[in-house]
Amino acid sequence: MEEPPYRRIAADLADRIASGELAPGARIPSTRQLMAEYGVAMATATKVLAALRERGLVEPMRGVGTVVAAVGAGRAPGPDREQVVATAVAVADAEGLHGLSMRRLAGQLGIPTMAVYRYVADREELLLFMIDKVMADHPPPALIPDRDGWRACLEAVAQLQWAMYRRHTWLAQAVSFTRPLPAPHAMAHTEWMMRALDGRGLDLNAQFTAAVTVANYVRGTAVNLAEEAQAEQDSGLTGTQWMEAHEERIGTVLADGRLPLMARFVTADDGVWNLDVLFEFGLQRLLDGLAPLLR
Repeated sequence: MEEPPYRRIAADLADRIASGELAPGARIPSTRQLMAEYGVAMATATKVLAALRERGLVEPMRGVGTVVAAVGAGRAPGPDREQVVATAVAVADAEGLHGLSMRRLAGQLGIPTMAVYRYVADREELLLFMIDKVMADHPPPALIPDRDGWRACLEAVAQLQWAMYRRHTWLAQAVSFTRPLPAPHAMAHTEWMMRALDGRGLDLNAQFTAAVTVANYVRGTAVNLAEEAQAEQDSGLTGTQWMEAHEERIGTVLADGRLPLMARFVTADDGVWNLDVLFEFGLQRLLDGLAPLLR
């Protein structure tokens, strides 16, 4: 959905205030000046000034007009970093990473765009804090390797991560195993998985590789969740509705008999396939493959 013009103009003026271009006491363009400068109607220009007043950025001054408010005058306390990160996670949950920009985040927080940089250095650091928050909200399960066994531990943490990716579909796109961001709580997941494998005949390098292989399997499967969420948003169709809409085309491909097993599966009453089935089947086979390596 396109941002309303008054919000875009208000954000522009808020940025100029945050940067110091418009200092406290400086006169803000009048409604007529806004109309001329931005080519908008009187109603839109009026909304711009109202939005700035609501955020405590400007105030009326008799005989002068609307001016930038004095520092701290009439302004609500700013957010803390925890609130900024939590808001960023909420925006990404609703709109995906493509919908998360510094301006979008600032608008949600009710602060100037440049003010976001008081809390994070850049988008990469914002993503780091977002990943770490989600991981902190999903700590490793309360299992003990010596009591519960390595397989139960790895299976439990993999299923925990799958649920985490399902809840935050953007997360799989943000996590990288080639250029990992140093998120302490994400690293704690890896440490916990290595501990489950410790003392079972693997050297340290093999422990780390095995732990990351399991985590990468979960993340690699979860990338499909973000793609499906985006496809549903773009098309307005759920996965089931999309399949139903393409049923005739799929039937045409299978009708010539060259793919008999595929045709039997697609037409079977008990055929079941979805990402949860794919995840669970692959996880069990992966753990089966690790088993011979361990004491």
